[in-house]
Amino acid sequence: MTQKNKTSTYTKGMEIRRQVLGIKHVENAIKNTNKIDEKFQKFITEGAWGSVWSGDQLTKRDRSLITISLLAALGHHEELEMHFNASKNTGATYSEIAETLMHVAVYAGVPASNSAFKILKKVFQESK
Repeated sequence: MTQKNKTSTYTKGMEIRRQVLGIKHVENAIKNTNKIDEKFQKFITEGAWGSVWSGDQLTKRDRSLITISLLAALGHHEELEMHFNASKNTGATYSEIAETLMHVAVYAGVPASNSAFKILKKVFQESK
């Protein structure tokens, strides 16, 4: 891959990352990046945001719901809360997320879904 392609993947990744997570969140992440995590930040910007989230087969809403289900199933609560907040930018509605968490209950377990519902209620009550 040429340097030009790497740069465009990074640039596209930053664009999508800002659209989904919000400018403030991404600017804070950039501001808090240092030598310890700079390679990681570049990796997720190019790999997750510049490649996976930038594909043309799914909408941001679809990707949001898929991401939420995986984070809930795996018990990644901090990232889950971040993506619940991001759903306000992706078009995924509260009721669609709740329905997604029902699938998590069936396929990944009730405790995982129950924990996710608690976080979902907190995030959406804070946004009222």
